[in-house]
Amino acid sequence: MRRTLLMAALAAFTTLSAPLTVAQAQGKITIGVSLPQDDNPFYIAMMRGIRARAGELGWEVVSVSSNEDKLKQINGVQDLVARGVKGVLISPIDATGVNAAYDAAAAGKVPIVSVARGSTSPNQTLHVAMDEKQIGRDIAEWTAKSIGGKGKVAMLLGPSGAPTFRNLAEGYTEMMAKYPDIRVVFRNDGPLTRERGLKNTEDVLVANPDLAAIYTANDDVALGATQAVLAANRKGKTLVTGMNGVPPALRSLKEGNLAMTVELNPVLWGRMGVDVLSEYLKGSKVEPRVFIKHVLIDSGNIDQKLPK
Repeated sequence: MRRTLLMAALAAFTTLSAPLTVAQAQGKITIGVSLPQDDNPFYIAMMRGIRARAGELGWEVVSVSSNEDKLKQINGVQDLVARGVKGVLISPIDATGVNAAYDAAAAGKVPIVSVARGSTSPNQTLHVAMDEKQIGRDIAEWTAKSIGGKGKVAMLLGPSGAPTFRNLAEGYTEMMAKYPDIRVVFRNDGPLTRERGLKNTEDVLVANPDLAAIYTANDDVALGATQAVLAANRKGKTLVTGMNGVPPALRSLKEGNLAMTVELNPVLWGRMGVDVLSEYLKGSKVEPRVFIKHVLIDSGNIDQKLPK
């Protein structure tokens, strides 16, 4: 028994420290992962889902960092392909700006699956996506009803080069157009950070102290926006909506600061990415786009969604 435990420990150490070629020599499938950020709670959870599902399949996972640097993401994927991975899971920083990464995968005959964000590259093998425009419509409809169908709204969008955020915004504005007494007074593209959410919201509240609602592209931006709303004594008067349903956002919602977020379940998203890649590697027929379900979280269902 002790020998078995020792062997297991040695195997675990080898998995963590040995070069990729050792895993290949042992006949294991190794996949590569390239996500936009290492420190974003959403992508941390997604990576956790990827590693968990890959482990259940007996696969190895090698990840490369990019931290919102397009060239770094391209170089990282090129490195993964050169190291002989059997597939790549990627959430591209930009829909077109990292197409060279997809080209590298295609040249190496390595399937490359986009998770969450998608790419315009013809070499994108599959896309595990969300129904972006419908989510945007759902957020807008919830907001419109919550503010009584009238008032000023600000939109803190995501990076301009990412079609995911463009599609979310299009769905949102499409639905808001049905409410003639709601006016979008501010739109801004930018990075998905709390600092930017705080700064943009401070600025827009100075110009529009009676702002009714703020749409944000993700929970980090939303949490920054709520800071500014609280500082301006607008809690309960200027509603902030987020996206992703990460634990800090859920806690903020429970405290009554954030008004609503969208649960996309990044852990499940990561697992789905691995499953879709697995089916593709088996030769099974897989749709080019696979949608993940989304759930709006507000004061009515927050208690069901809080981490236990």
